[in-house]
Amino acid sequence: MSMDAIHPRVLGLLGRALSLELTAVQQYMTQASLVGLWGDQASSDRFREETVEELQHAERIVQHMLSLGAAPAASQLQPVTHAPDLRGLLEQNAELEEQLVSHYDEASRFCRVINDQANGAFFQALLEDEQHHMADLEAWLKELGGCRPRGYSRYGEGSGPRRSVLSERASF
Repeated sequence: MSMDAIHPRVLGLLGRALSLELTAVQQYMTQASLVGLWGDQASSDRFREETVEELQHAERIVQHMLSLGAAPAASQLQPVTHAPDLRGLLEQNAELEEQLVSHYDEASRFCRVINDQANGAFFQALLEDEQHHMADLEAWLKELGGCRPRGYSRYGEGSGPRRSVLSERASF
């Protein structure tokens, strides 16, 4: 397929997808090391697995862009988020995964609108992967004692600063 046949917005959506996936790689890799310092090897291993999955998504996007004749370029990585405990890290990761799900949903819908079946199917496959990933994160959070609050209501919860029993642990 020549570059002329690719809608410019599709190329933009692919570039944004690459940025989000590489942001996730950076975040999970950092968190794997952090929880390893906390002595939680099981969670560290799990974050390393997440890193590999997101890296595979980034690789698929790069290969897809190359097959379209486009030069892959991630525009901007988001900074790694932090939290004083595992649950907080998982809540931050769920927010990043929500961005990915939303992005892939938008991209696949746009491709349907412009009747770009090939790129639509590509984005749809990534959407389904991220939806499964989100479900895994939600299950992990539930194992830790509850579900993550959704929407703006979580910002008004509690009074005063959050205290952590992990305050002496390594953080950033």
